[in-house]
Amino acid sequence: MPFSMTNDMMRSIIMDHYSNPTHKHQPLNDSYKKIHMHSDNCIDDMDIFLLIENDIVKDACFDGVGCTIATSSTDIMCELLIGKTSKEASYIVEQYNNMIYERPFDEEVLEEAIVFINTSKQASRIRCATIGYRAMEELLKE
Repeated sequence: MPFSMTNDMMRSIIMDHYSNPTHKHQPLNDSYKKIHMHSDNCIDDMDIFLLIENDIVKDACFDGVGCTIATSSTDIMCELLIGKTSKEASYIVEQYNNMIYERPFDEEVLEEAIVFINTSKQASRIRCATIGYRAMEELLKE
C-alpha cells in the first residue's frame, strides 16, 4: 500500500478491523501455541494463539479485551501471517516493528499494517500497536 493513503482511509481500515475483527475468537482446538499479553497503560488484556503445521502458519487468532489500536493491529497481523512460513512470518513481524520504531522497513510485506506508520508520533500507542506482534515474535521463537 502506498504512503499516499489519506488519514481518513487509514482510520477507516483501523476502525473496520476493530469493529469487525475476523481473527478474534478462541482457537479451534488445543494444538495452538498461546501467550498472554497485557498492558499496564491501557485496557489491553489478550491471549494470542498460533497454529503452525509443516512450518506454515495455518491459523493465528486472539481473544480478550483490547483498545482500538491493539485489536485492529492484532487482527491485521493475524491476516498477514496466515499461510506464511515461519521464516516469512518472522520477517513480517520484524518489518512491522522496524516501521513502528522508525527504522528502514520493507513496505511490500506489510499490506494493511502500513496504516500504523504514524504510531511512533504517539509514543503512548506504541505498546498498543505492538502487543500482538510482540506476542507473535515470542510464539514464532518456540
